[in-house]
Amino acid sequence: MLIIKRHNTNPYVNLATEEYVLKHFDEDSFMLWRNEPSIIVGKHQNTLAEINLDYVTANKIKVVRRLSGGGAVFHDLGNINFTFISQGKPGSLVDFRKYTEPILEVMQKMGIDARFEGRNDLTIDGRKFSGNAEHVYKDRVLHHGTLLFSATMANL
Repeated sequence: MLIIKRHNTNPYVNLATEEYVLKHFDEDSFMLWRNEPSIIVGKHQNTLAEINLDYVTANKIKVVRRLSGGGAVFHDLGNINFTFISQGKPGSLVDFRKYTEPILEVMQKMGIDARFEGRNDLTIDGRKFSGNAEHVYKDRVLHHGTLLFSATMANL
């Protein structure tokens, strides 16, 4: 598995990197990355309905559309993002548990009682700290998620 740790915090570059790896690499990949303050909207969302345009403009928060569906998420340096890209098997391409299980295992080894709940969320004590989404391209799966640990709550 190819491990990619991104140091660039530009959300446009990071999401483009995900797409490039998905479409141009053959090997399974795992990527860790962070973004400067930004709102990442799902591919089917109405961006203007998801953001406070005046606040976003005044605070120079970047707005980026991602490949995957799901809801809008706020990123800043208090959020770690992870991406798994792998070869899928027909009939079982979308599998949120498969890609969140390694994250849960690491957190539980750290003594954190994190759980998979709902459709695709990771929670601690019933509170969501990670949203996840997937995108299928040909026979490859891109699964990405957030790990919120210290966001600027006023922006969130």
